[in-house]
Amino acid sequence: NSNRAAIGHLHRQLYGRLYPVLLVNTDGSTVRLRYGEPKRILMLPLDSSTLPEAERKARLRRQFPSKPKAKGEETFEGIDLDTYKKFWKK
Repeated sequence: NSNRAAIGHLHRQLYGRLYPVLLVNTDGSTVRLRYGEPKRILMLPLDSSTLPEAERKARLRRQFPSKPKAKGEETFEGIDLDTYKKFWKK
């Protein structure tokens, strides 16, 4: 009955209604459908085995960028200390 929800919560796995969602296929075509969760857009994953080799490598490079290279330590050998003499306390 209706008092059951007031005492505790309803034990449901899914939402009680379906929400309008835009589904985007891998070729770029779109379809409106009803989905169980409130989302605006669902995108189907792209099958990388159907892509040309160059585009597949470019996508992998964008997805996993290379690690930044470590910079070398700065040395004070090439710095003229007389130019900074005015900033020292006397």
